[in-house]
Amino acid sequence: MSPADLPDDIGYMRRALELARRAEQDNEVPVGAVLVIGGAVAGEGWNQPIATHDPTAHAEIVAMRAAAIQLGNYRLGAATLYATLEPCAMCIGAALNARVSRVVFGAWDQKAGACGSVFDLPREPRMAHRIDVFGGVCSEESSALLRRFFETRR
Repeated sequence: MSPADLPDDIGYMRRALELARRAEQDNEVPVGAVLVIGGAVAGEGWNQPIATHDPTAHAEIVAMRAAAIQLGNYRLGAATLYATLEPCAMCIGAALNARVSRVVFGAWDQKAGACGSVFDLPREPRMAHRIDVFGGVCSEESSALLRRFFETRR
């Protein structure tokens, strides 16, 4: 099954892109994330490490924290995590620990991506959990948002 077979993936990724634009408005790196369980949004987040003075406040972590609080459980086993950028080692590590079942992301991250670009933690045979990963969903929009953000800072 490819992401193209799942039209909901596009809709949730578009919501993640809206959240990424919110991060950009706050002068944070424009990354957004949505965590979905059973067709319902359980948590959302956007990058906030600068505003919160918290190096762990990446969009994916913020979304997983919100979902865990809403559900009253740190295990998110039936969840799909949507992120506009390939998760880093910290974020995919948290998803692995939470037992997220699926990750869908937009832009590949050739510098810090941990879902196939630099590392491939979801498929690491020594990990106790596996996550199905689909990269490149809405990649053009995600990449363009990031590219514009960094071009204005150079």
